[in-house]
Amino acid sequence: MRKPLKKSRIPENKALLIKDLVAPYFDVNWHFHSEYQLFTVLKGRGTRFVGDNIQAFREGDMVLTGPNLPHLWRNDPAYFRSENQLETRGVVIYFPENFLNDSPFIFKEFEPISVLLEQSRFGIEIGGETNLQVKKLMLDMLQSSGPSQVIHLLSILETIAHSNEKQLIANPGYINSHKESEEDRMGKVHDYVMNHFQGKVSLEDAAGLANLSVSAFSRFFKSRMNRSFSDFLTEVRIAHACKLLHDTDLNVSEVAFSSGFHTLSNFNRLFRQRTQKTPLEYRKEYQLHF
Repeated sequence: MRKPLKKSRIPENKALLIKDLVAPYFDVNWHFHSEYQLFTVLKGRGTRFVGDNIQAFREGDMVLTGPNLPHLWRNDPAYFRSENQLETRGVVIYFPENFLNDSPFIFKEFEPISVLLEQSRFGIEIGGETNLQVKKLMLDMLQSSGPSQVIHLLSILETIAHSNEKQLIANPGYINSHKESEEDRMGKVHDYVMNHFQGKVSLEDAAGLANLSVSAFSRFFKSRMNRSFSDFLTEVRIAHACKLLHDTDLNVSEVAFSSGFHTLSNFNRLFRQRTQKTPLEYRKEYQLHF
């Protein structure tokens, strides 16, 4: 039996939807949807998945995702322990896939925004002064209503479109080959990895969660994620290591073992392979910028 089509997040009588999200942690479900999404993190830290990209996120993270681009902002384990009394906050704007398809948006004046939305199918990270400008516009937009919200959104998109402080997130060749029916299966695998990456992670256990044999799961995972399960696990661990290098004074050995690596030499090799820097070089460079 066919699954019913998912309803849009945007009410039928509205052109867009903006939400102020306050909760102990962000949505834990790896997913994709038909709307464009602009999301900025005001409070909270963790690991961000956009398309085939994995990296740490923190306050200030801002991303524009295009329709049907898989994504997840997964908070650190501490946010899931109620005794820590941690809180997250983010502002999200959803607007429809046909946002620029109709008059008057077909005119040349809207071409930069149209190009931006086309690029957003790979996900776009917004930084620098542009990030601060857009965050202010988003917070102002929360207090507006009616046509003012549409004007705010156009101003946001124009600001991003003309900025050189943005970069694509997913690899240029990335294509979402997932089906909606696979969201739950992939969500379980993401949960398993994020809950266990600091210790032992088993390919057999991951395949079992997906209800597939090991060989079938390996093929399935690589075809959907553009990388092997082993490489995916390594990138999750490296993203966590980057976060520890940012946020703590742990030495490199402690960072390695806290991120799930069993030997320091293996950690150093894989870290340099993926970041083109040693852990200490990475930490020093980050400290210079922040």
